[in-house]
Amino acid sequence: MSTISVQVSLYPLRQPHLGATITNALEIFRSRGLEVNTGTMSTVIAGESDAVFDSLKASFESAAAAGDVVMVASISNCCPARIADRQSAAQPVPANHTGGR
Repeated sequence: MSTISVQVSLYPLRQPHLGATITNALEIFRSRGLEVNTGTMSTVIAGESDAVFDSLKASFESAAAAGDVVMVASISNCCPARIADRQSAAQPVPANHTGGR
């Protein structure tokens, strides 16, 4: 298995309450153990490829059961940086670090 990330946007159409459909999709992503970073117009999810693809299918099917929906997804195995790369980059910098000077 490989780690991938997806920038996904979900657009419920002609539905009286959009928030519930989007909230449900976020719950599906989190229930699959994915990293979830929400934005104003899209969400970036990251994790093992099988879990990511399964969550996209489940969230689309759930949204479609409520009415018309459009899902837009950009899938990458390197952008944003892989989870392990981001975790190692997030290590604290020692207090005496001079930035290579």
